Amino acid sequence: MKHFLTLLDIPAEELKQLALRATELKQMQHRGEIYEPLKNKVMSMIFDKSSTRTRVSFETAMAQFGGHAIFLSPRDTQLGRGEPVEDSARVLSSMVDVIMIRTYSHDMVKAFADNASVPVINALTDLYHPCQLLADMQAYNEVKGSIQGKTVTWIGDGNNMCHSYINAARQYDFNLNIATPKGYEPVADIVQAAGNRIKLTYSPEEAVENSDMVTTDVWASMGQEEEQKLREKAFGNFQVTKKLMQLANKDAVFTHCLPAHRGEEVAAEIIDGEQSIAWQAAENRLHSQKALLEYLLTK
Repeated sequence: MKHFLTLLDIPAEELKQLALRATELKQMQHRGEIYEPLKNKVMSMIFDKSSTRTRVSFETAMAQFGGHAIFLSPRDTQLGRGEPVEDSARVLSSMVDVIMIRTYSHDMVKAFADNASVPVINALTDLYHPCQLLADMQAYNEVKGSIQGKTVTWIGDGNNMCHSYINAARQYDFNLNIATPKGYEPVADIVQAAGNRIKLTYSPEEAVENSDMVTTDVWASMGQEEEQKLREKAFGNFQVTKKLMQLANKDAVFTHCLPAHRGEEVAAEIIDGEQSIAWQAAENRLHSQKALLEYLLTK
């Protein structure tokens, strides 16, 4: 039995195959082919954090695969009333075939996985967002080919997406430049584990030079809304603009995990322009997660 809590939980070569398989599944779905490898399988989806793409993509994935998904908010479970995570994990995994969790604490997801008898998928914690990286890597591969040996630049907060890009650099073998304001750097241990693939800087201009892909995220994530004004001041020079993208390679692409705040972390002409693969990556959440579910639940 496998869990998917970070990108490091799947061997690198198998991760690369997942991207190819996701594109196959995407093409099958676009052709209208019926493929139901998870007939009668059930997924439990636990949401402590709200979502558009995560809920719709996982629920649609299970439906298209012939299975079923159960949405559970804090109001719908005893977890919201203080039941130990360990107890909920044991009970839920005796009834369903896979559990997806979108929450705040990464330790909570790890505790759930330690006590579950079915695969557990991290659909976002404050520390990592690996499902988005599956979609981003698939999109890059579809548009530009292999990302191995390329240079990716992260602009903005050293948050869960940044940490997942650090792990992606290790697993997909690319170089990652990270530009953050002072005080907003990614977790040092996660950076150090990636070795010389990672370059940290406080200059977006320096980070973007010779990059093949540029990516960013909102300045204030869920749970950080009260810091919005403070972060606007700190991140004021970290917007991905046309001028900044011109420092990257001529054929560089841009992506964003969404939702995006145009005029803050990214200019509208970039996210809506020809260099953007953000919308392709957003659709790929469905197909990359179908590939993940197939990988975790079928032989």
